[in-house]
Amino acid sequence: MVEKIQRKLNDSAAMRWGALGVVAFTMLAAYYVNDVVAPLKTMLEADLGWTSSEFGFFTGAYSFLNVFLLMLIWGGFILDRFGVRFTGKLSTLLMVGGTIMEYYAMTALSGSQSTLLGYKTGVLVASAGYAVFGVGAEVAGITVTKIIAKWFRGKEMATAMGVQVAVARIGSQVAYASAIPMARALGLTAPVMTGLLLLVAGTVSFFVFSVMDRKLDRQIESGQEGNEEKFSFNDVRNILGNVGFWLIALLCVLFYSCVFPFQKFASEFLVSKYAIDENLAGAIAGMPALGALILTPLFGGFIDKHGKAASMMVLGAAMLILVHGIYAFPAVNSWFIAIVLMIILGIAFSLVPSAMWPSVAKIFPQQQLGTAYALIFFIQNIGLWGIPTLIGWILDNYCIVGEAGGAKLYDYTLPEMTFTLIAVLSLVVAFLLKRADRKHRYSLEEPNIRKQHA
Repeated sequence: MVEKIQRKLNDSAAMRWGALGVVAFTMLAAYYVNDVVAPLKTMLEADLGWTSSEFGFFTGAYSFLNVFLLMLIWGGFILDRFGVRFTGKLSTLLMVGGTIMEYYAMTALSGSQSTLLGYKTGVLVASAGYAVFGVGAEVAGITVTKIIAKWFRGKEMATAMGVQVAVARIGSQVAYASAIPMARALGLTAPVMTGLLLLVAGTVSFFVFSVMDRKLDRQIESGQEGNEEKFSFNDVRNILGNVGFWLIALLCVLFYSCVFPFQKFASEFLVSKYAIDENLAGAIAGMPALGALILTPLFGGFIDKHGKAASMMVLGAAMLILVHGIYAFPAVNSWFIAIVLMIILGIAFSLVPSAMWPSVAKIFPQQQLGTAYALIFFIQNIGLWGIPTLIGWILDNYCIVGEAGGAKLYDYTLPEMTFTLIAVLSLVVAFLLKRADRKHRYSLEEPNIRKQHA
């Protein structure tokens, strides 16, 4: 009887998975908004007069404040100092505010021909809104990751992280599949408004979680949680001095630079190279997210029970080389091969995250997790800012091959060669991480559940 009284909220499988479901819905809304504009690139060019460079600037703006004003790092400091509830509420409100700016720019400023700082006013305001959204989304991402580490430590942590990623990527898949049909039927900005409504619901959802988390804190012994939520600048020094941090951070930025920026251009790429109907191209471009929905929890469960996280990261990086290397060959233009490669990309997209994020929780103690995730996400955001900007510049300067319906036509061979080179670098880093795991005994190859109970 005494044992039952002392059980904490997260000792109940129903409660911890219920808490996960609540915050995962918030991230689903964030992923929807993050990806919903990507399939609309051609329509933005035709209807609003955007160029590929402007679209690349808009896409890269997601990470601008995180990179140049260090907002993501400050978010990590706030997370470790003030806790998951305060930081999560702040991040959801930032996402809502940024999306409102984005919607305003694409409606009220859509016909404006004025320029500001060398960009169309509508493009600049939309990019500023996307940048504010990016701060909220990235801080929400590290907050939810720390929430899972808190609620699932010693339990099914990798599986839980995989499920969270899977649920969130439902938002990506819906965005890619529905954006063009919705925009054709209801107007260009209808998908953005849908995302805004989802974010409002996601904000309410996180406030519900906060009630649950407060109850859990009350059940934890006095002083334990307080220590976990305190931030010290010594933590930054310790993290930056850890070779495992740098290898995971480099793998993160290289791997995701071959996935997220590629997906922003993938719909147009599939239409221009493989002559796939634009209404289907968005759904195909979203297939990696759909694959992650199914596979990430399975891979997470495998890691929880059997380990091999470092090996999975090596395999995922190698698969990226295969995908982008074949996409780069001009002679390979079968729509069937394009879909198969997208499925392989989805498998890689499931392997690496399911292995990478739980590995961070093995390398660093709980009180450093928020800062460690924030620093890794910061480095990742450098790629998410720079690579789309680079790809847009390459397309405008070297890849235009024609024009149709007010939109330019592009040859994507050079951009795909760029992605292939980045993928090769990610494989090198993955091998270095596996070697560092053996040398420093991070236990990345060991099962999560067995390690926690050892």
